[in-house]
Amino acid sequence: MLPSPQLGLTVRLVVMGVAGSGKTSVGERLAERYGARFVDADEAHPEANVAKMSAGIPLTDLDRRPWLAQLQRELADNDQIVITCSALKRAYREQLRRAGDVRFIYLAVEPATALDRVSARPDHFMGADMVASQFDTLEPPGGSETDVVMIEATGDLDTVVAAAIEALEHGLGAAPGFER
Repeated sequence: MLPSPQLGLTVRLVVMGVAGSGKTSVGERLAERYGARFVDADEAHPEANVAKMSAGIPLTDLDRRPWLAQLQRELADNDQIVITCSALKRAYREQLRRAGDVRFIYLAVEPATALDRVSARPDHFMGADMVASQFDTLEPPGGSETDVVMIEATGDLDTVVAAAIEALEHGLGAAPGFER
């Protein structure tokens, strides 16, 4: 378990992946476990972005710029925070890293799994017709991105959350402030 926030430890965690990877469900559970503030990046999108995605139009880098800046500020302004954010490109992750002490959990899924999950949530602005564009944009983390832990997110929620906790607390990508 994460030590008390009163100890002055910083934990800034981004749960990332394509639409339908389970970011919100996993992020909520991790925030609860570590007593951290939870922010769903979907709720931070400007109206213009939501309208575009609702119409089935993929966002551009320019569209994402103010959204990512807001998320970077949220990370920088909070010592105990879990944010769910697609963070599809390395450049987006680099911007979020500028907040300091950021760790990422990358929830990896196959396109068919993401499509099935997105299709099951009809009231969300990110429709099933947008899933392919998410995979087209995705630059999977790798190489020098040692602050990212990949979790296969195809199992049930409890299994995926347990794997994320194990990776954070004991894995190669263990974040400072997490028990080892």
